[in-house]
Amino acid sequence: MSGHSKWSTIKHKKGAADAKRGKIFTKLIKEVTVAARLGGGDVNANPRLRTAVNACKEQNMPQDNINRAIKKGTGELEGSNYEELTYEGYGPGGVAILLEVMTDNKNRTVGEIRSMLSKNGGNMGENGCVGWIFDKKGLILVNGDAMDEDALMELALEAGAEDIQNNGGQYEILTSLENFETVCQTLKDKNVPLEFAEITAIPQNTVPVDEQNGRAVLKLMDLLDDHDDVQKAYSNFDIPEEVMAAIDENP
Repeated sequence: MSGHSKWSTIKHKKGAADAKRGKIFTKLIKEVTVAARLGGGDVNANPRLRTAVNACKEQNMPQDNINRAIKKGTGELEGSNYEELTYEGYGPGGVAILLEVMTDNKNRTVGEIRSMLSKNGGNMGENGCVGWIFDKKGLILVNGDAMDEDALMELALEAGAEDIQNNGGQYEILTSLENFETVCQTLKDKNVPLEFAEITAIPQNTVPVDEQNGRAVLKLMDLLDDHDDVQKAYSNFDIPEEVMAAIDENP
């Protein structure tokens, strides 16, 4: 699986269908709460909150849930005081792993993450050991049949996109953080259906892995991504197409 998005794209292709909706809601609500706490409850004046609310709506979260999460963030309702943390480490094959975490119990969370890494061929690293490898970007996925490639490229680039790649019949559009909302809205205004859109971390370089390490790193990333306190899990592994096909054939 080549291309820039790596885990984000693989996760989307193999599975938003089997993801647990309740777990997705929990992570989205945490993000809304923290965004409202840090920047206020007005979506028009708080870009991070606006992005979080849009993500909730994409998952068909009831508006009442969103409103309660905002009020917990602004202090109008009582709620947990989540702390934002970043954990860094390594996985099978020496790949870099970057985790964005929100927790109300740092000691519990770091112990669980450390154990999960060590039991699955990885290890926790010091702060800064791999974070420099990743750049924050907006990632938008569009089905290859949704629009002519040249027309999509022209539309997206004029709206401020940085790069577009055709990756296995799916267009990956990268944007800066500042232009993410503008590009998404421009595509929606032109009735281009977005399969997926999020703020993500793109690795500057990648580490090719063989089938054995590919299976191991996908298992570990699944476990990390499924952890209640892990909001986002990133890695710089690169699984070649033929290796990914072998893994898909014999999970």
